[in-house]
Amino acid sequence: MRNKCDIRQVNQTKIFDFDNTLYRGESAVDFALFMIRSNRKIIFWLPKIFWNLLKYKLCLVKKDNMEAQIDRFLQSCLPEPENLRRLVRQFWKLHIRKLDSGMISRINPEDVIITAGPAFLLLPIRKQLGTANLLCSEVDLSRKRVLYLNFSDHKVQRYRERFGQTPVKAFYTDSYNDGAMMQIAEKVYLVQKGNVRRIR
Repeated sequence: MRNKCDIRQVNQTKIFDFDNTLYRGESAVDFALFMIRSNRKIIFWLPKIFWNLLKYKLCLVKKDNMEAQIDRFLQSCLPEPENLRRLVRQFWKLHIRKLDSGMISRINPEDVIITAGPAFLLLPIRKQLGTANLLCSEVDLSRKRVLYLNFSDHKVQRYRERFGQTPVKAFYTDSYNDGAMMQIAEKVYLVQKGNVRRIR
């Protein structure tokens, strides 16, 4: 079962990262912590999760290693699709408050949200995000494997596949891991705890 975000064609766009840009924190990490109540095995994954999060913040993550570790986590801890959808709904009831309303108010319907987060986590809140244009990592929920890790230069690749040479007039992110996306944007804004600073 493939979990895929929706796409609409646009003529010009702003692009927004999700975690620590539109959402205060790392949504996938928060969801993993939320799942502990139904799966205690996740506790044993916490050192790896936080170690990899630190490496991500320091721009030291390699895509191949990241994908392999995510696959191992999914196969060990991800529930079956029906239970997963129930947990995602419960998660957003508690965590929807972590969306940054000030940042989301900048989003127009033709804009794009691009994230390494999984589609199954973002699709349930797409109405609250201001655009149906979501480019996410894709997960085979039945096989519990990553189909496409939407990270680093993969974000540019996926954007070009879906929108071709559509100009990017502005890109908003919290991380220099998004250097590839920064290169194709006319303007680049760094978002830190809700503060927005133009860096190019």
